[in-house]
Amino acid sequence: MDGRILGEDAGRRRAARAPGAVSFGSLAILLGYPAAHLAAVLLLSPAKPISFAFLILAPLMACIACALRARRGVDVDGWAGLSLAMLLWAGGMIANLCADILLPDAGPVTGLSILLYVLYGVPLTFLVASPERELRSVRVVDGLLALALGWLFFVHTFTFATIDNASQDGVLNLRLMFDIQNLFIALFALVRYRASTDAARRAFFRTLTLFAFVYLAVAAYINHFQMDADFGSPSDPLVALPFVLLTLLASRTPYAAHRPVHRPPSPRFVLLVRAGSPLMLPVTLLAVSGPLVTRAPGLAVTGFIGALLGYGLRNILVQMRSFHERERLDALSRVDPLTGIANRRQFDETLQREWNRARRADGELALLLIDIDHFKLLNDSYGHPVGDARLRDVAATVAACAARAGDLVARYGGEEFAVILPASGAEAATELAEHMRQAVAGLALASPAPGEIVTVSIGLAAFRPAGMEDPARLVAMTDAALYRAKSGGRNRVVRWEAPDPA
Repeated sequence: MDGRILGEDAGRRRAARAPGAVSFGSLAILLGYPAAHLAAVLLLSPAKPISFAFLILAPLMACIACALRARRGVDVDGWAGLSLAMLLWAGGMIANLCADILLPDAGPVTGLSILLYVLYGVPLTFLVASPERELRSVRVVDGLLALALGWLFFVHTFTFATIDNASQDGVLNLRLMFDIQNLFIALFALVRYRASTDAARRAFFRTLTLFAFVYLAVAAYINHFQMDADFGSPSDPLVALPFVLLTLLASRTPYAAHRPVHRPPSPRFVLLVRAGSPLMLPVTLLAVSGPLVTRAPGLAVTGFIGALLGYGLRNILVQMRSFHERERLDALSRVDPLTGIANRRQFDETLQREWNRARRADGELALLLIDIDHFKLLNDSYGHPVGDARLRDVAATVAACAARAGDLVARYGGEEFAVILPASGAEAATELAEHMRQAVAGLALASPAPGEIVTVSIGLAAFRPAGMEDPARLVAMTDAALYRAKSGGRNRVVRWEAPDPA
């Protein structure tokens, strides 16, 4: 087999590999980095600074990989937040390096390292607890709640230990606090992964879930079974393992945002997660504040109030958006999409409302029905796109003529329009109808009709609806007047001369 064919076969194999597939090279790196770390710790001296170099490099590589993934433009917020978390964790390890080797007598450096390890969880907590499609203001509230949670974790830490030392029980409580934080992130990342409906978002949360569970397992083992081991011990390569895994996962070919999910989640489960996600941060903040009641009651009360106010403010913002969307959708449901004027639903509701108002006030109400002459012939001759354009032109012209605030121009159906004229008598309505007819004719829109331009026929009726609850009679009389206008030669206004029902 020649080289060209071999190259094409290899290209087909690469193309057939799904985005995100793990190669043998990736597995070699995943195993090779900890192996090199372990070999350096066992064979080189002094082991501690060398181990620190590996432990700092691993999260920095993950940070860079996530930042590069964010630059590709798919799920930017998620990968950027994950990159920030890796940077904070690397900062904590650098602070550990300073405390152990460079500045061993600087007590506050140890506190800084613990703070950075706690803050590492803040962007991750935010990512798993704040839906990405929420309003920016809502996400700001979520971010503040995540910061408050991180601060309480930090305060929790120093209720059990000082910067310089901790009791045996205090150390155990510290480990448990970190376990709670890590478990929270892992479980909610898994929930968000299972509830994701697009491939790009699902790929991000799958990556975060894998990293979070591996990190949870490694941290639990190191914190509970290697408590007495110092940096530079053979267990150090395990610490770097989650970050090497994340580097490889973040470096894989990203999934397209439009790619469908192979096994989409249950719609009911998606709705449950979407509805329940606002509770993640406030409930966790309440849970962390509870144990502080006896040791730091002021902070505990602050945590309770912050959780309640944050959840309340978040709900207000979400409801405001919901009301706005509802009003927008309601407005859209009352507009004819082709012409941009009111639709039949809006016409029916307005006619009944104005009819009732005129009946109570013993006022007059006028109605116009407008029909485009020979519209079927126009559609058949010029095509529907031209017919649609003529509908829009006529609608705009008629609406421009009905200039009063209370007047309503609506698409009644097909090529027919209706105009409701509150507090208008027959004479005023006839004058306006004639103005509309002339305005449409003045457009001189080409038509295959006998006059070679688009014209309209208008029927109108007006009377006082005292004692009548249903406007059907007004509609029937107006429709009859329109029929007389069309049968009488079109391009004219005909008024129904109705007797006063009173």
